[in-house]
Amino acid sequence: GVARGVDMFDCVYPTRVARNGMAMTWNGRLNIRNAQFAHDWGPLEEGCQCYTCKNYSRAYIRHLYKAEEILALRLVTYHNLYFLLEFMRQMRQAILEDRFPQFRMQFWDSFKK
Repeated sequence: GVARGVDMFDCVYPTRVARNGMAMTWNGRLNIRNAQFAHDWGPLEEGCQCYTCKNYSRAYIRHLYKAEEILALRLVTYHNLYFLLEFMRQMRQAILEDRFPQFRMQFWDSFKK
């Protein structure tokens, strides 16, 4: 990973987890197929500026998954890719500001929840 000098990678993770209804958030993975999101009109992640979060609710995306609509996978994949790009941007900023170890610990503390 980045701690070892790698900051570019090719990974199927964002699309693979999206196929299973999993959205990546700063507070960990969110399984949008769970019943608790059936009437949740908020975005996948509050404050996220991706197209998906700006235009679609958790309830609607959950409905798309339940209806087996391919759009569900596309919307969550888009969000996950945006999340990873933002994650890497923030990580590079932390390196420039000489606070990468703190950023890394803070991220894992939040993401593992």
